[in-house]
Amino acid sequence: MNNMRSYNTKSKKILFACIPADGHFAPLTALAKHLQKVGYDVRWYVQELYKEKLEKMDIPFYPYVHAPQLNQLNFESYFADRINYKSPSAKFRFDLEHLFIGTVKKNINDLEDIYAVFPFDLVVTDIMFFSIPIIKAVFKVPVIAAGVIPLSKTSKGLPPVGLGLTPTNRLSGKIKEAFLHFVTHHFIYKKPNKLFKNLLQEYGVEIQQGNIFDILYNSADVVLQSGTPSFEYERNDLGKNIHFAGSLLPYSNNKNNEVWFDARLNKYKHIVLLTQGTVEKDIKKLLVPALEAFKNDVNTLVVCTTGGSQTLELRANYPQAHIIIEDFIPFADVMPYADVYITNGGYGGVMLGIENNLPLVVAGVHEGKNEICARVGYFKYGINLKTETPIPSQIKKAVYEVITNTQYKKNIKRLSKEFAQYHPNQLCEKFVAELLQPQLITKELARKLATNTY
Repeated sequence: MNNMRSYNTKSKKILFACIPADGHFAPLTALAKHLQKVGYDVRWYVQELYKEKLEKMDIPFYPYVHAPQLNQLNFESYFADRINYKSPSAKFRFDLEHLFIGTVKKNINDLEDIYAVFPFDLVVTDIMFFSIPIIKAVFKVPVIAAGVIPLSKTSKGLPPVGLGLTPTNRLSGKIKEAFLHFVTHHFIYKKPNKLFKNLLQEYGVEIQQGNIFDILYNSADVVLQSGTPSFEYERNDLGKNIHFAGSLLPYSNNKNNEVWFDARLNKYKHIVLLTQGTVEKDIKKLLVPALEAFKNDVNTLVVCTTGGSQTLELRANYPQAHIIIEDFIPFADVMPYADVYITNGGYGGVMLGIENNLPLVVAGVHEGKNEICARVGYFKYGINLKTETPIPSQIKKAVYEVITNTQYKKNIKRLSKEFAQYHPNQLCEKFVAELLQPQLITKELARKLATNTY
């Protein structure tokens, strides 16, 4: 990529923006650093939770001022009423109305202040940053959106998004899909759709057909979709602006080249990696039942990361020599040793598991995890437990099935090879250049991207 460094890109200003949650922030960090390294003036607008991380990456930071100091750590307490919404669709509707749509005006106010001192030429954001169509209307700049969730644009041949349903070719299934499309459009998403379209009208944005997700996908000039075709349901109406990008993973700069290792990784017949991410704090949902499942299995090493949730308590309750419990372990260091990855279905973790040829056992429902888990099960890259609260016997049975049935390993290896063919940083660089300075696209860069020869 040295051929890009000589380009006069410094006059071009790029602003990154995203929802203040790890799963929306982290996948964009590698893109930001890459664009910065090739000469663009890259800065970031996000909640102060990420200030320290951006400082370590040497990326200038604009904090929320008008927008509320709301993030993944205080979300539940900030919206105390959310606990009253029990079903995945009800919680998701609440989130759409209050978190995603409800903060848009104040985000735009912040962006207007930022533009006054940093007149950005292009915005890179995550697909769930609902300001996308308004940014284009107000600031007249292109937007590249990172698809940090499973592809959520409506397709005529697929079930409605958000319910965690998988495709079917049966007539009865198609009838059910049509009914559910009607229900989701006219009932489940009716209020969020109306709120969002009314908001767009206030800013003079031309209202498009489709639901809120369709508007977001259609509004972005380019969507870099995390994943590859083999991790997505087949559809014949994929928008021309949507491009699979492989894994959108966090930027890493381990200057000391420190690698996590425990001698026990070489001593056990089977190794299971266990996590429920950093957002989910209830250890009884997945960590406790999984540890219960294997506490007496001396042939299986369980490596558990808690994300900082009750680590000491878990260590006291599970002191067995074949159980390792830490706040955080670099997954890339332990995944090459593991046989199975138990997770609640965070998209970034699943992407990393795929890259490491690691079959999955997934147990997630809320925050869109049902869609991720549904794909894992549908394509047989692992087993979807279809619950957030599995019991120990469910987990143990699924893990042994994944270990003993070689088809899961074969499928995940095939998918991993497909992922390796994609280069998200270079793709992002190409689209930025096409949108801002198409003359910067050299024949060599175009050839490499076309032939995947990085």
